[in-house]
Amino acid sequence: MHVYIKMRMESSSPAVPIHYNYLIQSAIYAALPADKGLCFHDGGFPVGSRNLKLFSFSRLLGKYVLDEMAGTIFFPEGATLTVTSPVTDFFLSLINNLLIRNSLRIGKSIFHIDEVSFEDQKVDGEVLTVRTLSPVVVYSTLLRPEGGKYTCYYQPGEKEFDKLITENLVKKYEAFHGIKAPEGKIRVRALNRPRLNVTNYKGTVIKGYTCRLELQGPRELLQMALAAGLGGKGSQGYGCVEKMVKRKILPK
Repeated sequence: MHVYIKMRMESSSPAVPIHYNYLIQSAIYAALPADKGLCFHDGGFPVGSRNLKLFSFSRLLGKYVLDEMAGTIFFPEGATLTVTSPVTDFFLSLINNLLIRNSLRIGKSIFHIDEVSFEDQKVDGEVLTVRTLSPVVVYSTLLRPEGGKYTCYYQPGEKEFDKLITENLVKKYEAFHGIKAPEGKIRVRALNRPRLNVTNYKGTVIKGYTCRLELQGPRELLQMALAAGLGGKGSQGYGCVEKMVKRKILPK
């Protein structure tokens, strides 16, 4: 499920920091009822030794004014935030509270909500074309020969990218449904040149890629990619995608 939140900044509000992922994540938790927010923040869906949050969100999308010196971004005509999740309870709680509060605080900035709409996007077969609404993050944590760890990030087209995308979606499927995921691998093809996005989340530098993607594989895993995000760190604001629909061109 996708929820689209159209909102405008309060005129007296300060601009938003450029690296705002953590602020939006905090705003989403705060927009949930207290018990639900605590449940999703501290719990989630267990799989192995991990608890998966099973939601993702987009960047703030809209016309913006960037102040690189101040490290801030301003949206003079408003912005749209997209949140995705397969968890119905999460969605209903979030939508109801947003409509009641009619505003969202992102850091020190207040956004007034103009419209909340949702869309249940479905996968029709074993091929899915998506656009990324926030960077897709795929990585491995590796050991250095001399000791210590480092993070290696991958981009679409690399062999490890498809492998790790598949493994991640299998974990999400099994955590959510509580059953073994269907057999099969996800193959990813970039439909335009992937753009590297470097962001900072609570002091950690994270690298991800945005572009249009064609995904092939088991329909159930593709559906999970739409609903819970593609790749890692979804609940930190990465891997949010939406289905691209071919538009019919009418004859003149």
